[in-house]
Amino acid sequence: MYQKNPSISKGIDWLMVWLYIAIIIIGLLCIFSVEYKSGESVTQTLIGFKKNYSKQLFYFGACSILAIFILLTDSKFFTATANLSYLIGIVLILATFVIGKEIKGSKSWIPLGFMNLQPVELCKIFTALALAKYLSMQDTDFRKPTSQLIAAAISFAPAALSILQGETGLALVYFSFLIPMYREGLPPGYLISGVAMAVLLVISLLFHTKTLLIAFAILAAIVLFFNRRQVKRNKTFLLVIVGVWMICSLFVGVAVPFVFNHVFKKYQADRIFSMVGVDNPFTGNKSGGLSTDEEKQKLKKNEQQNYNVKQSKIAIGSGGFAGKGFLKGTQTQGDFVPEQHTDFIFTSVGENFGFLGSAGLLLLYLLMLLRIIKLAERQRSAFSRVYAYSIAGIIFFHVAINICVTIGLAPVIGITLPLMSYGGSSLLTFTILIFILIKLDADRQMVLR
Repeated sequence: MYQKNPSISKGIDWLMVWLYIAIIIIGLLCIFSVEYKSGESVTQTLIGFKKNYSKQLFYFGACSILAIFILLTDSKFFTATANLSYLIGIVLILATFVIGKEIKGSKSWIPLGFMNLQPVELCKIFTALALAKYLSMQDTDFRKPTSQLIAAAISFAPAALSILQGETGLALVYFSFLIPMYREGLPPGYLISGVAMAVLLVISLLFHTKTLLIAFAILAAIVLFFNRRQVKRNKTFLLVIVGVWMICSLFVGVAVPFVFNHVFKKYQADRIFSMVGVDNPFTGNKSGGLSTDEEKQKLKKNEQQNYNVKQSKIAIGSGGFAGKGFLKGTQTQGDFVPEQHTDFIFTSVGENFGFLGSAGLLLLYLLMLLRIIKLAERQRSAFSRVYAYSIAGIIFFHVAINICVTIGLAPVIGITLPLMSYGGSSLLTFTILIFILIKLDADRQMVLR
């Protein structure tokens, strides 16, 4: 029979704790390296609470206390309050439309005085718990389309609201919940279809629409020619080929032009096409109802973001193999890289510690992801397993997108580097996510629903 842990330390996976602390310390050093100026008193700036590294240290202390509180909480609390917390998260996101504070063009923040809270960031915790709660219910048959639609609605409702707030980057992170759904039996056809659509989208950015339509028609004709005997025996095979051809043609010939002409604004479309090194071939309503002055401001912002990426790549490249050394980075110390303490914090790692330091940081993230997967697979409870895979997906998406943005492989969309980037909301979110997992793992002999 299961007995409640008599000690806070019993059953805790200390490797996860040390990985968490190690990444945070590296983040603090990087924030310090981009803000510290020669001759400043470190003690006074820490006490003065004016520098971002002093604030981040305070957030770390507060998160440490919160982590202890989570470890002292009964694991059943998280299952009992999963649906309620999800509802509260949705309400908080909706509240930003009324009382939200606009920061960097996104009205997704609630001012609390000592910090700004971003509900859509915090809602990742509630979504992970709600999804785990639903998929672990005894009457949930995830093989049925209805159950799959409900799980998708739970996962993507906050993402839809995030897009309305202008936080497209954070909305993308919610696609990480496809990972636990796939682990729990989501048919691989969904993922294959999603990857195929992504590949089609990239191809449609690189080649002209008419060229692709002709290529699809020729390819379909070639497949039919070489499989003509099978087509005569099985008409279903013919329907599949024709169906795939029609879907690809409609996606490239209708869906993509419609999105770039009527959904994306001109500066957004230009940014996407500049990412793959081609000019924007689409015309139409690109301004999205903006006036000329507003459009110029948006284009200026786009140029600024391109400048950010350019300076970021220079900083990382200047670090070389072993880096310039701590506090010796000319790009980061000279404030050439905007947002280098938040979204572009990886530039500090690259310049100060070079390829070796960057690889070491990525190795820490990889160890954390592998450890989370190991914890997930040893759980008795489906609730804990789904939650663990949700955390792995969230961290993976954040790390992958942030670093791709930093080195110019993705458009600037405002994604933090987990436990590294400055910010109370981000650090608080990842602390809660990780320590709930550590607590659930400590009580892994329990069967939670």
